[in-house]
Amino acid sequence: MNLADLRSDYGRGTLETDDLDADPIAQFNVWMKAACESGMIEPTAMSLATVGADGCPLLRTVLLKGIDARGFVFFTNLESRKARHLAQNPHASLLFPWLALERQVIVTGRAEKLSVAESLRYFLTRPRDSQLSAWASAQSSIIASRKMLEMEWAQIKTKFGDGEIPLPSFWGGYCVQPRTIEFWQGRPGRLHDRFEYTRQPDDSWRLDRLAP
Repeated sequence: MNLADLRSDYGRGTLETDDLDADPIAQFNVWMKAACESGMIEPTAMSLATVGADGCPLLRTVLLKGIDARGFVFFTNLESRKARHLAQNPHASLLFPWLALERQVIVTGRAEKLSVAESLRYFLTRPRDSQLSAWASAQSSIIASRKMLEMEWAQIKTKFGDGEIPLPSFWGGYCVQPRTIEFWQGRPGRLHDRFEYTRQPDDSWRLDRLAP
């Protein structure tokens, strides 16, 4: 198999200035709705890029759990590698790879930790097994085996019994407050449509077309 010979030509849609809302969050919601209605797997999945104190970037996939005027919200273990990176360098980037729609959205911004109250509100909506996993997994740490992880999970399940599972002190959320938001629509011949919103000092947004 020659990977260089694998290619697709994109032709599902176009993107023009007149198609875009003046507010990038409103525009994102339009595209997110289309992604959710398309039937694709995990439309809320986003790649999160961070950079630690050593200057080396790291990328992983997390799920978007909220969006409002502040920005893009996700939740995680606050002792994980991503959380350690964000403590060292709060700048982050998000990528929504909606390939089935021949679209991408790229966000850059600063990640701010959410309040305990907001994290608790979300934690209480999680399935019970996911709540238990938050307690059982010391995310990003080295473990001896999956069996050890499952044993820890079983012990946590026994500990809490049928009672309410509290929010772990080491678990919470972040909001990536956007500085730029780019909307990318695939086009034939690699002449893609790209538009980038950039936040201005007065919190308005400038919209620019970018070369593909």
